[in-house]
Amino acid sequence: MGLDAGTMTALWGAVILSGLYHGVNPGMGWPLAVSAGLMDGRSRALVKALGALAAGHLLAMLAILLPFSMLTVLLDWQTEIRVGAATLVIAAGVYLLINRRHPRILARVHPSKLMLWSFLAAMAHGAGLMLVPIYLGICGVDAGEAGHAAARDLMGRNIGSAVVVAAAHTLAMTLAGGVIAAVIYFWLGLKFLSRTWFNLDLVWALSLILVGLAGLYLALYGH
Repeated sequence: MGLDAGTMTALWGAVILSGLYHGVNPGMGWPLAVSAGLMDGRSRALVKALGALAAGHLLAMLAILLPFSMLTVLLDWQTEIRVGAATLVIAAGVYLLINRRHPRILARVHPSKLMLWSFLAAMAHGAGLMLVPIYLGICGVDAGEAGHAAARDLMGRNIGSAVVVAAAHTLAMTLAGGVIAAVIYFWLGLKFLSRTWFNLDLVWALSLILVGLAGLYLALYGH
C-alpha cells in the first residue's frame, strides 16, 4: 500500500509545519530560553537552554511515536489503530478547549531542569499526539510476505521512520523557537515581549482537532 508523491509530500510537510508551529508557541518554552540568556548575561546560556528544550521535546515525541512503531498488529489492524489514534487526538483537542488551565506540574519544575520541563510540557499539551496520525500515514504499513521475517522488517522500518519524524519535527520546532528567542534576546528585549505577548492555547486545541480529523479521513478514505 504505497503512497503517491503528493500525499507523502503533504505528510512530511505536516511534520515540518507542526514543528514550526510548536516552536512559535510560547508554551513550548522559547521564553524560558530568553530568560536563561538574560539571567546569565551570555548568549551561550540561550543556546544551551534551546538545546535542553529541544532534547526534552524530542524525547516526548519518541515516547509517543516509538510504541506505535513497534505494534506489529498494524499488519492486521492498521485502519482500526489509525482511527483510534485520530480519535484520541480529537479528544485531546476537545479537552484542551474545555480545560484552559495549564497543568500545575509544569510550575513545579525548576527552570534549571529545562529538558524535563520541555518533556512534560510537550506531553501535557498533546504535542506528541499531534504527530501520531501523520506518522501512521508516513510509515506505510505493508507487510509484504507473511511471516516473522516480514514482521521484523516492518518493525525496523517503522522505528526508523518514527525517529526521523521526531527528529525532523524537533529540528523545525527548535529553529522556529530559536529564531524568536534570538530576536528578542539580541534586539527587541523583554519590554517588547511584555507588550506583544500572544497566547496560542485556543489555536493549539483547534489544531489538534483538525489534525485528528485529517488523520481520521486518511485512515478511512486514504491509503
